[in-house]
Amino acid sequence: MNSVLYARRRAVNGIFLVLSTAAAAIGIIALVLILYALLKNGVGGLSAAVFTQNTPAPGSAGGLANAIFGSVMMSVVAVIVGTPIGMLAGTWLAEYGRHSQLAFVIRFVNDILLSAPSILIGLFIYELIVVRMGHFSAYAGMAALAVIVIPVVVRTTENMLLLVPNTMREAAASIGAPRSIAIRAITWQAARAGIVTGVLLAVARISGETAPLLFTALNNQFWSADPNAPMASLPIVIYQFANSPYDDWHHLAWAGALLITAAVLALSIGARLIESRQR
Repeated sequence: MNSVLYARRRAVNGIFLVLSTAAAAIGIIALVLILYALLKNGVGGLSAAVFTQNTPAPGSAGGLANAIFGSVMMSVVAVIVGTPIGMLAGTWLAEYGRHSQLAFVIRFVNDILLSAPSILIGLFIYELIVVRMGHFSAYAGMAALAVIVIPVVVRTTENMLLLVPNTMREAAASIGAPRSIAIRAITWQAARAGIVTGVLLAVARISGETAPLLFTALNNQFWSADPNAPMASLPIVIYQFANSPYDDWHHLAWAGALLITAAVLALSIGARLIESRQR
């Protein structure tokens, strides 16, 4: 009886091992094919003009300078706005309202925002800002990206603070330190690397978002640093150029896709290095 049970367990274990290995192999193969296509088509489109010239008209020479500037500007402002809100909300969930009903509701809403399609966030900001302003603008694009950043930072901040041992909080309380000082001087410092990792992951998340910007910042063929006007961005330019019938636009679209992939890869590697350093 025991030998039969043992044989059955070994067979089930073997089946699951084969299925798991096959799933991992499929994922790795798909990733390698995607990276191969990006490198094959994107490297040929890279040149100095990509970083120095604006998006061209069909049949003209040009680059992606205005789109790169727009993406960096909107992403930086979105992170500057969203990170403090996310950190403070995550701190409240971990330190003050950990077991309260309000905290349960906030976590539930935050989980919905994390899994919600980004196009819904774009439509929300469109109704909230674009319709009221009467025109598309980089302000609306920044707001949409900030809404995407916030739940990522909230979740990461809360999880990292919960990993800090309670004995450190008790030690601060034993010497009469107020909770706010204990949080700033002890728990935030202990969880700093994890929080920074969450911010980097949030930046990676918004780097390739296209749908929210279609409804907010729209696009701009020219260089524009005015946040109250439509602004170009790499995801929108890639979407527009990839759907066009012009080969020169296709080359620029591949180059832009390679730039975004490289940026996201660098941020992901940086987040892993920071996380491993803290461990």
